[in-house]
Amino acid sequence: MIITGGEKVYPSEVENVLGAHPAVKDVAVIGVPEEKWGEVVTACVILHERFTASEDLAREMMEFCRDKIAGYKRPRAVYFLTEEQMPRTGTGKILHRVLRARYGTWSDDRQS
Repeated sequence: MIITGGEKVYPSEVENVLGAHPAVKDVAVIGVPEEKWGEVVTACVILHERFTASEDLAREMMEFCRDKIAGYKRPRAVYFLTEEQMPRTGTGKILHRVLRARYGTWSDDRQS
């Protein structure tokens, strides 16, 4: 669970919304520590081959969530990963703790 601004966010809820975006092949949502809010909702996305990672696509994904989930649940950053960059267990489950360690601190210049 992610706590942002005192509100609870379940990563699976955000993952389900983002997973419906046509560009998204796979997604993991994590909370990145941030001084003001406690944690910031952050998405790590693998794209389908026909899509190219860009700041515009990241903004489009954040906007895609606008009418589907509450504002505090929407990702504040989107990171694009390849299949090889997404950490997984031997059975294929995403290792969220590894992603949290990798993207461990928030700064405004990391927003996509």
